Amino acid sequence: MTSNLDSRDPATAAGILRLGNAFCESQVLLTAAELGVFSVLHENPATEQELRARLGLSGRGLRDFLRLLVEFGLLGESGGRYHNRPAAEKFLVRGKQDYLGGLLQGLRAAIYPAWGGLAETLRSGRPQSSGASFAAMLTDPAALDRYARQMDGVLGVVGPLLVDAVDWSACHEVLDVGGCRGGLMGRLIAARPRLSGNVFDLPELEPLFHAHMAEIGLTGKVRFHAGDFFRDPLPPADVLILGHVLHNWAGKDREMLVRKAFTAVNPGGVLLVHDRMLDDNLSRVDNLLASLMMVLMTDEGCEYPVAELTGIARAAGFSGIHHQPLGDNEMLVFCHKPPS
Repeated sequence: MTSNLDSRDPATAAGILRLGNAFCESQVLLTAAELGVFSVLHENPATEQELRARLGLSGRGLRDFLRLLVEFGLLGESGGRYHNRPAAEKFLVRGKQDYLGGLLQGLRAAIYPAWGGLAETLRSGRPQSSGASFAAMLTDPAALDRYARQMDGVLGVVGPLLVDAVDWSACHEVLDVGGCRGGLMGRLIAARPRLSGNVFDLPELEPLFHAHMAEIGLTGKVRFHAGDFFRDPLPPADVLILGHVLHNWAGKDREMLVRKAFTAVNPGGVLLVHDRMLDDNLSRVDNLLASLMMVLMTDEGCEYPVAELTGIARAAGFSGIHHQPLGDNEMLVFCHKPPS
């Protein structure tokens, strides 16, 4: 089936209008994930009427909604019955390891509304969210759980790539700073069980961490260290990971966190940093959008160039600094601490 979803040529009126209407397409996907369409179809292919009953819908608009999901390439249809296409089966079925639905639900609940305030943020410089909003979320169990699952989704794509991008043979202790409920570390320890895994994050996340470790069968195999990386020292490690952390903060705070990481990394060890950095080898559109999202959602954060991180790491004492793409949009930077 031929789709015209990519016909957004800004040199034409139709292309400009398609670009302006792109938010409609995203809402179709976010809504399908919220309703659980793909999880229901994982159980059995279904007709429109069967889906209406299973999902508790009125039926109005359902046919067009399903046909759009077919046009997107997420669903297939044969003999009036809808089924998941391979990508939807892998990434959009609840309970599967690569499930991205937590991220999509976070986008729908928090990120999507924030984009409506882009003009206001550009005028005032103030974000649509703030540190106070984050602090309030920490006291709301439902919001905190949604945030943790959103972080799982963020790392769902890059996690397996990170496992394969690094030679883990020379290290023992690995620490994920800001590791939330252990989504990345769980993947790493499952793939490299001889490593000793550690997560450092705020104490409010510790119950979610233990629940997740039990869910994936790694209870006792990964340790949680409660603390605030602005106030507390980081535990020592052979490999320390700062993934999707530095882009939350201003340059001076990125410098402070890299200096703290240098202190925590054992001599001969390495700091790994990955973010959607602003580099010519990565997608300009996707990463510029990611940078604007940080402007909308944090007090001072944004994406940053590889060269900025390289300079910060070198000033902190790291050497042998090099980088490589991690998937389509991420950059992975290796910062080595000299042996003692």
